[in-house]
Amino acid sequence: MENVMILDHEIYIVEIQDGEISEVINPGNSSEDFDVNAVASEIISKEAHDRICAENLYFSSYSYKYNMNESIVIINNKEIKQKLWTLLAESLLLTVLAEILIVFISRMITKWITKPAEEAFERQKEFVADASHELKTPLAVIMASADELQNSAGDPKYVENIRYESDRMNKLITGLLNLSRLESEEDIVAFKEEDLSRIIEKTCMAYEAVAYESGVSVYTDIEEGLLCRCNKEEIEQMTATILDNAVRHSYKDTTVKVLAASGKGKAFIDIQVINTGDPIPKEEEERIYERFYRGDRARSREENRYGLGLAIARRIARNHNGDIKAYSGNGETVFRITLRK
Repeated sequence: MENVMILDHEIYIVEIQDGEISEVINPGNSSEDFDVNAVASEIISKEAHDRICAENLYFSSYSYKYNMNESIVIINNKEIKQKLWTLLAESLLLTVLAEILIVFISRMITKWITKPAEEAFERQKEFVADASHELKTPLAVIMASADELQNSAGDPKYVENIRYESDRMNKLITGLLNLSRLESEEDIVAFKEEDLSRIIEKTCMAYEAVAYESGVSVYTDIEEGLLCRCNKEEIEQMTATILDNAVRHSYKDTTVKVLAASGKGKAFIDIQVINTGDPIPKEEEERIYERFYRGDRARSREENRYGLGLAIARRIARNHNGDIKAYSGNGETVFRITLRK
């Protein structure tokens, strides 16, 4: 009894005489779906020398030790294989659930951490919008009073100063209100399908006179029938802003090119405004869209510019599921607008 072992595996010992199965001994568990004789016959037919075979337990149904013309010890791996696949499936499921839980917790923590910043940003936007609205009324009074003073006796220099600064403040407030409205995305639901080709062509024609005064010509190559769900007035404003920027920064006797065509697969519309002038430094390619950013501050003040135009243009593009990118190379500066159809 000291030599007795209780086996918890399905093991078969097949004795061989003259290349034939003489006896099958089963000291462990057994199952009806495992044909040990067929397995033993297959091993005898294919093996020409002693061998131990223990293959991948995920795919192999049995393992064996073959002693040439003496015996074969066969282990049925089906139960082990089934347990391994079950364990693998459970592990993968637990991994996926753990990943989902980690992502959910991470999002919750991130939202909790960034909530004060988001609230501060929202308060800032509300403040800008409210302050701009509040300033509109006194500004209108100042401008009306300046008009009256200009028609009456008095030193016109001071009246001109009032009028000039009032105009600058009016442009600033209008720009801030416009940007605040665009960031709230209030008018997206009012989008409708428009002929983008005609909108861009019309804007370019309106700017030909402005370009001519600056010694610049405008060339257009616009594909016909570019349709897009959009806000017509906002697209006109965006195109005019980019075109105005290109004209102002072009050398004299050069041409501003406006190209518009369907993108690859016709999933989006590709608009490019190309001018020849001073290049945009690499480090400023993203900064030019920041509010109040002005490359040449002295010149911007002379022209009553506050650096809101490109910020508004990019916001319009993003509200239309698109974006604006700018880069310089080979003596040209390209503003590329992509709008999803």
